[in-house]
Amino acid sequence: MAESEHVSGAPDSAILEGFVSVRAALKANSRPIHAILVRRDKWDRGIAWLERAARDSGIPFERVDAATIGAAAQGETHGGVIAQVGPRRFAPLEALGAEAGAPFVAMLDGVEDPFNFGQAVRALYAAGAHGLVVRPRNWLSAAGIVARASAGASEWMPTAVADTALDAAAHFRARGLTVACTAQQGAVSIYEADLSGPLFLVIGGERRGITRSFLDQADLLLEIPYAQPFDQSLGTTAATAVLAFEVMRQRAARV
Repeated sequence: MAESEHVSGAPDSAILEGFVSVRAALKANSRPIHAILVRRDKWDRGIAWLERAARDSGIPFERVDAATIGAAAQGETHGGVIAQVGPRRFAPLEALGAEAGAPFVAMLDGVEDPFNFGQAVRALYAAGAHGLVVRPRNWLSAAGIVARASAGASEWMPTAVADTALDAAAHFRARGLTVACTAQQGAVSIYEADLSGPLFLVIGGERRGITRSFLDQADLLLEIPYAQPFDQSLGTTAATAVLAFEVMRQRAARV
């Protein structure tokens, strides 16, 4: 197969960049992998593992020149490793947190920037979230950015799709999860709220935030207290990290 055939840009394919992203997709079986390309002069233990794993999974693995990888990659942080992949495999909503005693499921609603999205997923995964809910959209074109920004967490995180946050909230409330989100009025500090039980946490994007209809029906409204007067909200990635790690802290304290 000619090198150009690997990166021809089929409409249902995307490019994952970097060893961490490619390894995550391969180990998590999060999406079909059509081919893995590695720069000819790149040799280390990680690449040797990647070659063996690709061979065992029947995935084409090829050494190519730097120009071929550079033409397919969007950035310069690929480190000589890319993979042509298919769409993300999604789980059903009922599978998220199904085996957890106190599920912690989050939804990123209206986060449009793929880098911010990936960074937020990275924080949620590191803090122990059992699953992620997203709205329907074609994330394929941004798959490489999301995977790279999340350090592969977007491939590891069990992810489901819901048409709206209200639909997802109805599902998880019926399963006994508390539906929570941040708000500017009528909210309780995250350090005073009990976040150790079953929880469905909705985090809004920086531009749209949480809709009034969702705020009106949420079980718990949360605020992140500041140490000094400041009338600006935290960005999505920072707020997600603060919220997720407070959930982790409270759950660790209950053990």
